[in-house]
Amino acid sequence: MGDSHITFWSHPELAAAVANRDWGAVFRTYRKLTGTSQTKLGERVGLVQPDVSDIERGRRRVASAEVQERILAGLDVPPQLRTRQPPSPAPVAALAMSGPGPDEDLLTRVTSVVTGGQRVDTPTLDWLDRLLAEHRRAEDEIGSRPLIGVMRQQLRTVVDLYSAARGPLTDRVVRLASEHAQFLAWMAQDQGQTAAALAWYDRSHEWALEAGSPDMAATTLSMKAHLAWSGGHGDRAVRLAEAARWSAPGTSRGVQGMAAQMAARGHALDGDGAAAQRLLDEAQALISGAAERPEDEPPWMYFYGENWFTLQRGMASMHLRHWPAAVAQLTTGLGALPDEYRRDRAWFSTCLAHALAGTGEATEALSVALACLPDAAAVGRPHSWDELHTTAALLLRRGTPEGRQLVDALREHD
Repeated sequence: MGDSHITFWSHPELAAAVANRDWGAVFRTYRKLTGTSQTKLGERVGLVQPDVSDIERGRRRVASAEVQERILAGLDVPPQLRTRQPPSPAPVAALAMSGPGPDEDLLTRVTSVVTGGQRVDTPTLDWLDRLLAEHRRAEDEIGSRPLIGVMRQQLRTVVDLYSAARGPLTDRVVRLASEHAQFLAWMAQDQGQTAAALAWYDRSHEWALEAGSPDMAATTLSMKAHLAWSGGHGDRAVRLAEAARWSAPGTSRGVQGMAAQMAARGHALDGDGAAAQRLLDEAQALISGAAERPEDEPPWMYFYGENWFTLQRGMASMHLRHWPAAVAQLTTGLGALPDEYRRDRAWFSTCLAHALAGTGEATEALSVALACLPDAAAVGRPHSWDELHTTAALLLRRGTPEGRQLVDALREHD
């Protein structure tokens, strides 16, 4: 396989899957990058196609050392990736650790009385609402990494207000805590910290239910669906998105539309074009209705309008390999995306480069990839960065010189 084989194994997602011995992710990512069918992959590793399918879907574990060695040898995994890395801490353990997830001290303070708390009044909570909104918009431009510490401290401030709150202000403090936790979850997800993101989403969902905030409760489930989609688990994304739709009645049209398009993207990831199209049409009607009454939408939905939905359609088309449609939708959406959405512009631009490579427009794909590469390196890791590696692998697989040029450019920014 030559140089292209080396490039496949330098893909961060594939290398991480091997290091963690996540064989389902290894199979899915390897096949995505190489275009190999489940049958052909099975022939290389000594498994029949149904076994490959079950491993990819998590229905079968690879416990046998002999089978693991067959996989490593059959896929010609480079020697430097074959050494087993220490496993990542489980989500439950992460809750008791300092770091990106909810730490033990914070959880203790949430569930016990905080003495000597500050006086809580409406102007204070109004100010915290505005501050959170400003931080959300700042994250669009500078990325999540600089804000994590600030937002953890801000959440501590909100939690410390709980013991001093009385009457309706109590629910409002809990709602604020839920919104802060959801934002922390998103930032952990943005940095590829899956365990921390899941822990924060669960905490946010619990507080949203306590505060009687159906919009936030549904949003956390939709964002967990997005996390599943990011990991290549289309069926789980669909289940979580559907849960967001039926488990929190009374949500806004925009929140309902977000859940519907997330379910659509899960179906698209699994190759079910009919279900994806049906839900995308339903989501578009909901989001168009939301645009008519923006005052009914929660503040964290500020970004989610019809242009954003066009970009989501583009990603669904890309999963279904409807390359020309994906190029048209992503190009249209990017053309209307404000400049301050630096991180998201990098992400959707990498998707556009991938879609252009899919259509065979190698020169244009390289041009788009190189243009967004600096922002992908600065504020788009790991997701935009991984997508550029995927595009490079696709171009190499098709034997174009642009694939090697993109690989060289990625190495310069590593």
